[in-house]
Amino acid sequence: QVQLVESGGGLVQAGGSLRLSCAASGRTFSGYVVGWFRQAPGKEREFVAGISRSGKSARFADSVKGRFTISMDTAKNTVYLQMDSLKPEDTAVYYCAAAIRAFASANVRDYEYWGQGTQVTVSS
Repeated sequence: QVQLVESGGGLVQAGGSLRLSCAASGRTFSGYVVGWFRQAPGKEREFVAGISRSGKSARFADSVKGRFTISMDTAKNTVYLQMDSLKPEDTAVYYCAAAIRAFASANVRDYEYWGQGTQVTVSS
């Protein structure tokens, strides 16, 4: 079983950048896809980005395409979400999640393991 810990959240002005990290412990990310989701107050958890278990393919929600990138550092057993050109509507708690599959899914139900989340607040 893999345990996930997110870090890197914080307060940033609109137009700024943050890099979130998702570190795995207990075992490596080998064989897992990793997804990033977010949940704003009063809203459902939504898919943001995901990376395949090979680290070679990624998918993004339309709302973040061109602004966010996702990458995997196998040596550090960490997945990163680089968030640029942040907007106030990106404000949410961001969660990373892992699943044993080949390619990332945008469906919350497809992920077995979840981190505790990290708060991202973008001020206007």
